Amino acid sequence: MADVNANGQAGQPQLVLQKIYVKDVSFEAPNAPHIFQEIGETDQQPQVQLNLGQQATELGNDLYEVVLSLTLTCTLGERTAYLAEVKQAGVFGVSGFSEADHAGIIGSYCPNLLFPYARQVISSLVMEGGFPPFLLQPINFDALYAEQQRRIAGGDEIPALNS
Repeated sequence: MADVNANGQAGQPQLVLQKIYVKDVSFEAPNAPHIFQEIGETDQQPQVQLNLGQQATELGNDLYEVVLSLTLTCTLGERTAYLAEVKQAGVFGVSGFSEADHAGIIGSYCPNLLFPYARQVISSLVMEGGFPPFLLQPINFDALYAEQQRRIAGGDEIPALNS
């Protein structure tokens, strides 16, 4: 069903980025300053785990807030070196798309757009926390969204997005 504007004409699909912002940010180095010595003295390599999530909230008037959550945990053995978290958000105007295209925009396109900003915040937090630079590798949100849709179609339970 096509959107109809005040002149009675079918509306064109529109995607408008209105705002990108950091909604929440946190950095913890619970074992500092001792962990800095341990990193330099051990042959053990730090292990890094990324947890990824996203949430979309309808704001009304074809506006949506999409929040991309990244949690990066670095451990050395059993000890946490650091924990960096960011919730990168954007407000998007989305109208005139089919239901499937609309869902794809919210579930894939918007997180793809937010990710470079979140990656920069994480990188800055890690460096300012006194640790070696860490650059997150690109994430294929199209593939994650396709997998999520496949699981829904198959009736599988959808786990939280983890990478």
